[in-house]
Amino acid sequence: MKGRKLGRLEVSELGAGCMSISANYGPPADRAQGINVIRTAYEKGVTFFDTAEVYGPFTNEDLVGEALAPFRDRVAIATKFGFDLEAGGLNSRPEHIKKVVEASLKRLKTDRIDLYYQHRVDPNVPIQDVAGAIKELIAQGKVLHFGLSEASARTIRRAHAVQPVAAVQTEYSIMNRDPERNGVLAACEELGIGFVSWGPLGMGYLTGKVRASTKLDPKTDLRAGFDRFKPENLAANEPLIALLERVAERKGATPAQISLAWLLTQEPWIVPIPGTRRMDHLEENLGAIHVQLTPTDLREIDAALSTIQVHGGRMNEEQMKVVDQT
Repeated sequence: MKGRKLGRLEVSELGAGCMSISANYGPPADRAQGINVIRTAYEKGVTFFDTAEVYGPFTNEDLVGEALAPFRDRVAIATKFGFDLEAGGLNSRPEHIKKVVEASLKRLKTDRIDLYYQHRVDPNVPIQDVAGAIKELIAQGKVLHFGLSEASARTIRRAHAVQPVAAVQTEYSIMNRDPERNGVLAACEELGIGFVSWGPLGMGYLTGKVRASTKLDPKTDLRAGFDRFKPENLAANEPLIALLERVAERKGATPAQISLAWLLTQEPWIVPIPGTRRMDHLEENLGAIHVQLTPTDLREIDAALSTIQVHGGRMNEEQMKVVDQT
């Protein structure tokens, strides 16, 4: 496992998204299983672990904190603020940030958060005020680096002018290439900001294991309400899976590994964070670092992608309302 830099923060080239162990993509996994997966990821070279207070809520931070406690000083933990879990809605007021950081530190069993993201941009709080609050927490040693999640290029620039942003996180994959078109990747490159790709496997679709007949439980799985996972869109996107399967067969890999390897070739400051609760999927994901896509492979993939239309949006309408697009 090689290293990459998010601003000045050094992490492994693949990180681990921990959300799905506790929430949102099905019922919570057994706690012992979750701890085992996280610790195995570390043993195999992963040093970057992503969580948030809202995952659970709270339970994922607690799980990550316990799992990483034995080697806390050798890993980087990223977590997030920005939701008001008591009143509902968004809340990035400085006083709220300073309150919830203490709770996150306690759950994570640590005295500092390596990377603290604003989970969603709060339209009611100037981003300069948010950056200023994080600047204070950095001065106190409670936070080491500042991050933004689902922020527009304009917001990134405004925040960075107050407190340097180490990383921007948004969905980015061979299936969703919005950051290439909306100026976010360009802003990151210009400002020396790292980029963290969540959903690098299309929320599981790019594994090739989700088909039109797949049934998701709307009570426990957020994806059941996403356009991308409607049966008609799952079927319509089969040409994309077929492309990945063709390349995977030639490279002796899997569609998931091709998807992750493709992301790793895009920029040296992009770090994908695939998530899983299963050991076999962890092994598969980490195997992507051994897949070498040549310039010829990449040209072939891009040429094929130019002829394939991706059907279905990113998330549901309600969730997209709090994605910063201004």
